[in-house]
Amino acid sequence: MRSPTPRTAAVAALTGALCAAGSLVTAGDALGTPAAGAAVACQVGYSTNDWGTGFTAAVTITNRGSAMDGWTLTYSYAGNQRLTNGWNGRWSQSGNTITVVNESWNGSLATGATVGAGAQFAYSGANTAPADFAVNGTACNGDEPTDPPTTPPTTPPPGGPAPELSVSGNTLVDAAGGTVRLSGVNRSGGEFACVQGNGIWDGPMDAASVAAIRSWNVNAVRVPLNSDCWLGLDNVEPAYRGTAYQNAVKDYVALLEGNGITPILELHWSHGLWTGYDSHCDAAEAECLKPMPDAEYAPEFWRQVADTFKGDTAVVFDLFNEPYPNNLQVMDYDQSWRCWRDGGAACTGLTYEAAGMQDLLDAVRATGAANVVMAGGNSYSNDLSRWLANKPSDPAGNLAASWHSYNFNYCSDAACWDEQIAPVAAQVPLVAGEFGEDTCSHGYTDTLMAWLDAHGASYLGWTWNTWDCAAGPSLISSYDGTPTPYGAGLRDHLLSAP
Repeated sequence: MRSPTPRTAAVAALTGALCAAGSLVTAGDALGTPAAGAAVACQVGYSTNDWGTGFTAAVTITNRGSAMDGWTLTYSYAGNQRLTNGWNGRWSQSGNTITVVNESWNGSLATGATVGAGAQFAYSGANTAPADFAVNGTACNGDEPTDPPTTPPTTPPPGGPAPELSVSGNTLVDAAGGTVRLSGVNRSGGEFACVQGNGIWDGPMDAASVAAIRSWNVNAVRVPLNSDCWLGLDNVEPAYRGTAYQNAVKDYVALLEGNGITPILELHWSHGLWTGYDSHCDAAEAECLKPMPDAEYAPEFWRQVADTFKGDTAVVFDLFNEPYPNNLQVMDYDQSWRCWRDGGAACTGLTYEAAGMQDLLDAVRATGAANVVMAGGNSYSNDLSRWLANKPSDPAGNLAASWHSYNFNYCSDAACWDEQIAPVAAQVPLVAGEFGEDTCSHGYTDTLMAWLDAHGASYLGWTWNTWDCAAGPSLISSYDGTPTPYGAGLRDHLLSAP
């Protein structure tokens, strides 16, 4: 996505109506009595992010029976936990008892539907997980689920530390060889705030903000970066460049990893003067999205980033946000793909020397870094039709394809996905590094996520920032995790994952 134009350790516990070996299981008692008078089976999930003097709690309710209209969840703590604030439900506390009542927009639960809510608490002493969950006054614990999963989930629930990752065939795997699917969000800001003199990030990047992200069942966050700010170039204010910027990135990576979240570091804004067709700014500096990464600074950016994180394979590298040499009207389609891979003289008509995806991958591998690397396709990463034919050579064998999909892209229906995207997903790991829609709704993303699920792909919604969901698009209206109508689609989908 085109960002705005110029102008530690946490403890996770998955319990719920019950807890078994750290995995979420379900309860089969009644949720209440719907109009028809039939009992409704339920599943309740509970997880925390605990920093010793406080914690955030995420609860999920899954309706395992007849459709219901309205829910009230109650449970109690055994210690001195005290509610400070809550979201996605009306939270209250009386003594040790917590009550959560649905909001007007999330009270209806169809069969199989899941709803999530979260809150922050303060405490001292022990923080024992509750076990006496009830929905609509009826206990929801003690029995087996009515429809237990027949296979283990492919995406682990969030909880530290983040897994070490590598590529096996067309899947990402952890150190034990288990399949990992990345599901999460983008966290924009690091690409533009520093070069615009507004700080390093856009909005909070602290433990509470990460806990809010985790409350959506997120296990990966893509972090867009700026090459000028990382490299400390003079066009960036001293407070926001070089060591200060690098340390901020390292701190955020550590915070994500400590919460079981895979960090994906991505070069979003880079150097290079392009004022021709489809230009986004008239500056050579990294003040907007450029058609291709530049040869002058982008390889050095990746040499430094890779050298910083080469001992940590929980970090994933995304080489360049959205290459678009095919859109410049200065080279034909075949030539644009050669430009994409090789840069330099292959980028006929480009007014600066570009680095190709092979150049950037070589810069990473030259440091000894074996981290998983993502390479986005052509035409703003929406076109993967020649990706396999032009796939960069990776001596580490840890290369994944990055794809961006929005409702306003040309490849925006299942017919195109089946023709162009599925063949890539069959050979290498496919990560939809960005997806979304500009309608403030989620009809397109619902359809897309179902397709990606069916193909075992990973995906990350754009973006966890409090912008106008039509102009952004933005997943949230508040950094406490309150979703926009568009963001509610991703949140509900992630919370309903097994």
